[in-house]
Amino acid sequence: MKRLAPYWIIALLTACPAAYAAEPPTPELFAAMIMTKQQQASAVPTSSGVLWRAPKGAWSRLGPEIQLVSSATVDPHDPAHIFLACGNGIVRSRDGGETWRMVTGWREADVLQIVVDPQSRENVYAATAWGVLVSHDGGESWRDASEGLPAERLAKGIAIDPRNPARLLLATTTGLFESTNCGAVWRRVDGFPEVAALRICQSETDLDRWLVGTEGRGVWRSRDNGHTWSPCAPALAQANVYAVAVAPHDADLLAAGGWTTGVWFSRDGGDKWQPAATALPSANITAMTFDPVHRHRLWASTFEEGTFYTEDFGATWHSAHLDGAYVFDLGFLDLKR
Repeated sequence: MKRLAPYWIIALLTACPAAYAAEPPTPELFAAMIMTKQQQASAVPTSSGVLWRAPKGAWSRLGPEIQLVSSATVDPHDPAHIFLACGNGIVRSRDGGETWRMVTGWREADVLQIVVDPQSRENVYAATAWGVLVSHDGGESWRDASEGLPAERLAKGIAIDPRNPARLLLATTTGLFESTNCGAVWRRVDGFPEVAALRICQSETDLDRWLVGTEGRGVWRSRDNGHTWSPCAPALAQANVYAVAVAPHDADLLAAGGWTTGVWFSRDGGDKWQPAATALPSANITAMTFDPVHRHRLWASTFEEGTFYTEDFGATWHSAHLDGAYVFDLGFLDLKR
């Protein structure tokens, strides 16, 4: 005779489907990097690509070892769907990183960042050294979408306005550009200087707030969803700021850093800034991100001298290793494992 589950278990599962539903993916730290300090005399790097950090601190490879990987992106609609922005194009996995396939042709190269439309997984955009690529079939095929951009098209970063996914912001070497029609046409953002925008990010808790690091003009912010911009962080006004971050739990908690600057914090949305209480082994900051799970934890990568995190605004730093690495991007992925 087949044994049945007790009636109270059946009732619980029927009334509360969440009780047995699969848990959501856990955000995992990734680093897109290349080992430079320990590099031998060779034009081809001995170790490069994307690494992810396990909860106990060990780093493992995510994806193939490719000569240059600038960033990684997970499809918000499917955590098993991963894109890598590579020097030779775009590499994609549809099974959580078990297998990978190049989805671009020989014409597409020098890809620096990829974003996926939060409302439609079919729309995928890529910032490249040659302009913008767009896919409207989930990454199966790609075409150029650079109309309106100047001849100097090197795009360091791209972001989607989650309240209006047809609107995109593009960080280029000649300033910020905006598209309101899914990348079909671009126009320059008025009020932002015509200098290289090196990193762009948006607050998760206040979508009107944006932060941009620039080359030689420091940190710029917007409080009206990117329509007007103003400089902040006077101490960094002439710095090359390669890394900016907004805490996912607090729109007022910001961080910025760049070449020779070390790490700087603002706790009031960018009005006042203070340097980290304790210096890192190198003052050259290449990437940073706030932790989505641990409040106030900031991760920061230095040029060739390791990656670290702090939970007390830099009074103490804890090593996450990666010594000798040049980290292009540091962030969290909701990976399905």
